[in-house]
Amino acid sequence: MEKLRYTPFHERTSALCQPQNWRRWAGYFVVGSYELTIDREYWAIRNAAALIDVTPLMKYMIKGKDAANLLHRVTTRDIHKMSVGQVYYTGWCDDEGKLIDDGTVARMDETTFRLTAAEPNIRWLMMNAVGLDVEISEVSDSVASLSLQGPNSRVVLNRVCESDLDGLKYFRLIKNKLGGVEVTISRTGYTGDLGYEIWMDAKDAIKVWDVLMEAGQDYGITPVGILALDMARVEAGLFMLDVDYTSSGHAWIESQKSSPFELGLDWTVALDKPGYFVGRKALEKEKHEGSAWKMVGIEIDWVGMEQLYAEVGLPPQIPGTAIRASMPILVGNVQVGYASTASWSPLLKKYIALAHLQKPYYELGTDVRMEITVEHQRKHAPAKVVKLPFYEPEWKKK
Repeated sequence: MEKLRYTPFHERTSALCQPQNWRRWAGYFVVGSYELTIDREYWAIRNAAALIDVTPLMKYMIKGKDAANLLHRVTTRDIHKMSVGQVYYTGWCDDEGKLIDDGTVARMDETTFRLTAAEPNIRWLMMNAVGLDVEISEVSDSVASLSLQGPNSRVVLNRVCESDLDGLKYFRLIKNKLGGVEVTISRTGYTGDLGYEIWMDAKDAIKVWDVLMEAGQDYGITPVGILALDMARVEAGLFMLDVDYTSSGHAWIESQKSSPFELGLDWTVALDKPGYFVGRKALEKEKHEGSAWKMVGIEIDWVGMEQLYAEVGLPPQIPGTAIRASMPILVGNVQVGYASTASWSPLLKKYIALAHLQKPYYELGTDVRMEITVEHQRKHAPAKVVKLPFYEPEWKKK
């Protein structure tokens, strides 16, 4: 049995975690929520500044003359177009064009990149690096990372960073000093709001946490666990490995696999980039023929759902956290797909879901029905296919 580890922030996070509701993430203990309800944590993301421990992300340093060539070969993005200090979000596929994992690639200098991933990918990277002049090292444990998200995140960082972040553009990174500690700060995140990720040596983790918590006191800084993060990422239309899709390396059967096109990642697949990349042929074929499935947004009709509950004399019952469960979606009496994560959106005041639908039902505006359980009975609430993301504030990229 795998022994779960503590992140370098555990001394602080464990003292603050009132319900002690720990979750497991990539071999680490992480906080589910710091309070018994997640309302305050959720609203910190949307109205103030949320401090989230994201250390369990897998992190790889890829260095050498052929570092760019390796990442160009294994990801769907045109890595040679990246400038130093730029970050790309990308997926990487098997030969059949099905997604293995997704994460970010950051170009630290001409010959050095950092790749983040949800799951271990070192063997796969090594296999694709055969014959290339490149060095791959995993730094998951030695590099700690925090995500500071929300409309006040920039003002908090500007109070404690040596260089201000006013000029740091979306999906760019800079080296900086935070409270005297050497850090790298990227303008990235998993909430769909203004936000940054701070990367530091694990030994400096507690100091960085303390400096940020002190600097953010007047700006509503709040430690936030992964339950509130889950709600925010659904609003932002962001999917999660092992929840909204299965890695092709773990899938038991073909139908469990997904391509980048099926997951709405068309914009990350650079079919015009020169040379071979893993999965290219299959992706070209799918682009030409169209996708059999698509991940879309679903908005459940509140009035229609209310009626289903009213029939048994109840008000609508909505869980206070995102639901990571497969819920059938129908057109007429035929199942045409399933929702993989559903959540009440406190900001939009809507019940929303990420759903996988078969062609042609994934077209925007399609009327569908999602299965819900009303007092132990299976019912079908009316819903509509809508554009992702559900929520995107104008300040996210400004």
